[in-house]
Amino acid sequence: MERIFVPTPESQSVTARLSRSAIFLVATINPEPAALGTVKAFLADLSGIVRAIRFRDVDADLSCVTGIGSDAWDRLFGAPRPKELHPFREISGVHHAPSTPGDLLFHIRASRMDMCFELAAQIMVRIGSVTTIVDETHGFKYFDDRDLLGFVDGTENPVGQESVDATIIGDEDPAFAGGSYVIVQKYLHDLPKWEKVPVEQQEGFVGRKKLSDIELLDDVKPSFAHNALTVIHDEDGNQLDILRDNMPFGAIGKGEYGTYFIGYARSPSRTERMLDNMFVGNPPGNYDRLLDFSRAVTGTLFFVPTSAFLDEVTPDGPAPAEAPAASPDVAPASHGSLAIGSLKDED
Repeated sequence: MERIFVPTPESQSVTARLSRSAIFLVATINPEPAALGTVKAFLADLSGIVRAIRFRDVDADLSCVTGIGSDAWDRLFGAPRPKELHPFREISGVHHAPSTPGDLLFHIRASRMDMCFELAAQIMVRIGSVTTIVDETHGFKYFDDRDLLGFVDGTENPVGQESVDATIIGDEDPAFAGGSYVIVQKYLHDLPKWEKVPVEQQEGFVGRKKLSDIELLDDVKPSFAHNALTVIHDEDGNQLDILRDNMPFGAIGKGEYGTYFIGYARSPSRTERMLDNMFVGNPPGNYDRLLDFSRAVTGTLFFVPTSAFLDEVTPDGPAPAEAPAASPDVAPASHGSLAIGSLKDED
């Protein structure tokens, strides 16, 4: 049989390389009906805005991932819906993970903060009158990719095709193939309390050596170590990954020192299982001891549609149709687009 090559949906820059600077904007859409048309017109124009600013310094690798919350999806697009899109689920365990408002997420990345700032400013020129920023966080890389607790963050991120497999929806939801899900949380650290803990004990909480970043051996790693509780598997024993792009942030005058957690996954259930293990414990009560020093103050879940979906949004029209997933007899294009149809199903 002759194989027909068709393009697959182009994903947003979910798997772009980690950056030195970032701005995270979470906004709610104002209740008036006219706000929806303004937001939809902006979403269709956003890729052009990013290109215009990126052109000023192409080496800065400016990018923006746009996420849409569950309530906002209903208001903006209605049916069909991504099948796993829902509000962030509050977790009440040994520690508390709140669910906080958020209709739109803009994850802006670049090697230069001024590029991030310019794009954030231009976004608000377009939608500032019809949205409310409920959280704005400016993140930065800290020395050799460490968090403010002093440990390297993101060591076990998947790379290459593994990052695509972990983050990009495939034929488990064909109407939204090429999309992704993202959960964001803002954590505030009690650094004075943390710094009183001996380094060896800190390493047990994290599951890694502080200086070398080498993972502790299983026979000495506590079961409550952060990297023990955040490793999950499917029913066949295969590890289920997510892609993190966490960033330190802080406001010295306010005494605020924190980590902005952002985790992309092809299914939000992956990240939710990790968070349940952290906050409730696995088994219950065997919780992540880092939470004795780090407090979650926000929590929101978004769907990340494909670039093509956003480009085709019209102010007054229905939701644009996603490109159909390739059938088993249809081969994906070989011009650099993601082979979404080849990804294995989510558990």
